Amino acid sequence: MNILFDNGTPRQLRLRLFGHVVEEARERGWDALSNGDLLDRAEEAGFEVLITTDQGIQHQQNMSNRRMAVIVLMNTAWPHISQRTEAIRIALDEIQPGEVREVPIPMRDEA
Repeated sequence: MNILFDNGTPRQLRLRLFGHVVEEARERGWDALSNGDLLDRAEEAGFEVLITTDQGIQHQQNMSNRRMAVIVLMNTAWPHISQRTEAIRIALDEIQPGEVREVPIPMRDEA
C-alpha cells in the first residue's frame, strides 16, 4: 500500500509499517499544502492512505468521493504511538477508500 505521512506523523512509525511504501509530505515538498490540496496531490500521485495527527481533518474535508483514505492518530507523541502500531497496521488492512478512521492512542501505557 502507498502511504503518505502528514507533517505531524512521527517518522519512526515508517519503520514499523512493514510491507508498505511510505513517504512523507515534506519529502515531496508538500509540507505547506492545505489538507484539501494535500489530498488532491496525494491522490494524483497514487497514494492510497494519508496518516495524520490532524484530528480536525474529518470535519474539514469531504472524503465521500475520494479514492484514498485517512487514518487519524489520536495523539502526536511517538512513545504512545509506538505502543499502538499493531492497531495502526490493522486499520491499514481494513480501511476503504473515502473512509476516515481514528486510531485511539492512550496518553499513558495500557495495563
